[in-house]
Amino acid sequence: MKIPATPFTITKFAELPPSISAGSTGSSLSRTATMSDLRVRVVEYGPGYLADHWCDRGHVFYLLRGEVAVELSDGRSFPMKAGECFQVSDDGDSSHRVRTAVGGTAFIVD
Repeated sequence: MKIPATPFTITKFAELPPSISAGSTGSSLSRTATMSDLRVRVVEYGPGYLADHWCDRGHVFYLLRGEVAVELSDGRSFPMKAGECFQVSDDGDSSHRVRTAVGGTAFIVD
């Protein structure tokens, strides 16, 4: 990931409008700031959430609260707890999705 030319910016996530997305099961609530080609988000995954798609976009994903599992399309699954992070590139070899039984909140940069 290359961060594009962007002026110094403070993002107040609590002041951003929420966007609710339905998963295959459950839902998530996102607050997103976009600057040029850079997107930063705080995403709250509700209990029982399973993403409705496989994502090919590269991310830095830091789990702030809760527990999630990141599933790869090749069948591998990686459980995560608060304070853990994953990175994945845009190369398309690591299609992934999030699942959670108990819910979780993540900070995502892509």
